[in-house]
Amino acid sequence: MQNRILSLLGIAAKAGRLQSGEFASEKAIKSGNAFLVVIAADASENTKKHYTDMCSYRDIPLYTYGTKEELGRCTGKESRAVIALTDEGLGNSLISVLKEESK
Repeated sequence: MQNRILSLLGIAAKAGRLQSGEFASEKAIKSGNAFLVVIAADASENTKKHYTDMCSYRDIPLYTYGTKEELGRCTGKESRAVIALTDEGLGNSLISVLKEESK
């Protein structure tokens, strides 16, 4: 299951449909372009709280998944604590896979 999630994130990155990193993700959330936010499990508590508050205020789904290294590697970047998907279709696909995994 883990490979499906990271693969979907990689596809979104190649398609230019995600913002990675704290600054770019925050900008996508505040501008209303983010449909889903994924935060690394090993992100700092301050970062988790900041994005949880931002996403709950704007009704954007937020999931905690993987490590900063895994999120960075699947997007072709260095380690990333936060990723924001800007494509609704890919976001919905990823949500269904994340829900399957949590069962």
